[in-house]
Amino acid sequence: MTATNTAAQQLTAGPEPTTPRTRRRNRTWLAFVLPFLVPFTLFYVVPIVYAIWQSLFKTQRTGGLFGESHQVFAGLEQYANVLGDDTFRQGVLRVLLFGVVQVPAMLLLALLIALVLDSAVARLRRFFRIAFFVPYGIPGVIAALMWAFLYSPQLSPVVDLLNKVGTAPDFLGANLILWSIANVVTWTYTGYNMLIIFSALQALPQEVYEAARVDGAGALRTAWSIKIPMVRPALVLTAVFSIIGTLQLFTEPVVFQAISTNVTSGYTPNMQAYAVAAANNYPFSAALSVMLALATFILSFGFLRLTQRRAAA
Repeated sequence: MTATNTAAQQLTAGPEPTTPRTRRRNRTWLAFVLPFLVPFTLFYVVPIVYAIWQSLFKTQRTGGLFGESHQVFAGLEQYANVLGDDTFRQGVLRVLLFGVVQVPAMLLLALLIALVLDSAVARLRRFFRIAFFVPYGIPGVIAALMWAFLYSPQLSPVVDLLNKVGTAPDFLGANLILWSIANVVTWTYTGYNMLIIFSALQALPQEVYEAARVDGAGALRTAWSIKIPMVRPALVLTAVFSIIGTLQLFTEPVVFQAISTNVTSGYTPNMQAYAVAAANNYPFSAALSVMLALATFILSFGFLRLTQRRAAA
């Protein structure tokens, strides 16, 4: 009854009067929040809102093909154009195929390396951790150029060696170019994902391992039944990062575009958005970007929901 009366008194008393102490407390709160809020608004919220706004217009010309251009409001017309665009659909299917094959292969390789480095038989762990992580520190353009050299039939010692033994795969041909790019991405990001999984393995309590040894579990049994299930959150995290990175595939195909005619300007959705923007069709490029962001959100969020449901089952 006393508590009810106190609550009723607080409600009827109205808002707390502003005092110098309250104003100092509000200023302190703002001092902590503003360093995050200002750059977040400028560099994340404003570009997204501007892209959505820009995607609602279209470019019209008066006086023929070379007449003066101006933008007019078009509603959702640009989004309908994006969905009906063959280049966009082919680019989406291509990156989805890329992700279905490359992401599981890369994460499986990262998991195996992390398990080996975490095992008791591993030697020189610090050296190998750094060695596997080094490719991630190399800029994507440099890594793609290096692999382009190794793929080139005129320059590569690897291709020359394969020719001598009787097999000559065309790494830059129409059938292999996508997987040549996948190899570059796998080489670059396996060490990064391995380090996340390895850190999760290092955080596992040693008592669990000791209990497994007492029960007679070997190294393989411990890895399969204890380590892998307990690092599942790290695996989900790396999978989400990889899904986002796959849909944003850009640097490696752009570099390969200079040495292979099989990589067009619309090879991936990100490349198409860049090419369309370079042609001054900003509304269509903005619609492409918004659609790509939506697809990224749906796939990553859907994957998280799926893994959470399976974990709860």
